[in-house]
Amino acid sequence: MHVTIAPDWQSVLANEFEKEYFNALSKFVASEYKTGHCYPPKDRIFSAFNTTPFESIKVVIIGQDPYHGMGQANGLCFSVSEGVKLPPSLVNIFREIEADLQTDVSQDGNLERWAAQGVLLLNATLSVRAAEAGSHQKRGWELFTDAVITLVSERKEGVVFMLWGGYAKKKGLKIDRKKHLVLESGHPSPLSANRGYWFGNNHFSLTNKYLESKGRKPISWL
Repeated sequence: MHVTIAPDWQSVLANEFEKEYFNALSKFVASEYKTGHCYPPKDRIFSAFNTTPFESIKVVIIGQDPYHGMGQANGLCFSVSEGVKLPPSLVNIFREIEADLQTDVSQDGNLERWAAQGVLLLNATLSVRAAEAGSHQKRGWELFTDAVITLVSERKEGVVFMLWGGYAKKKGLKIDRKKHLVLESGHPSPLSANRGYWFGNNHFSLTNKYLESKGRKPISWL
């Protein structure tokens, strides 16, 4: 796997790229893309980093796996390519934003508009085999994204981490909560949301109030 990643991230993550686990991961991912159909497209694996420079990070949202359906995954967690039907979790995210901010939200599922404002949309696993959820888990991606979260926590201050669901909460255990705001709730998937663990979390307004309290420009979630 050839890593094409923005220069500032290249510097931040240089040590990770040299580690044995990442070398093994790279060989695995390269083989998977060569011999089968995988998502996101190979040139979009590191889109979260290439769309949101390290220096601009204000918010981190942690997902799990890329979408494994045709044409969905674009390298940003919860995001889909333009024109693709919104997955149920994203429908519920938009519903919560509308209720929280009392305004209409664009129904375009491509969240690059958030990433460009400093929202790092980070999946725990950055690739997946077509139609096989979790197929690239436990190959090294989790170690890599744990390192990303730790480095953001250590090197930055005043970042909002949104942890949705049990998996994301575990990923966030090493975040320094004295330096950052950590918002936790259930996952936006229908299974969790319909049980009352998602709607009403007000994460989007809480994020913007926190950013403003730090003298930073709020995120336009629309």
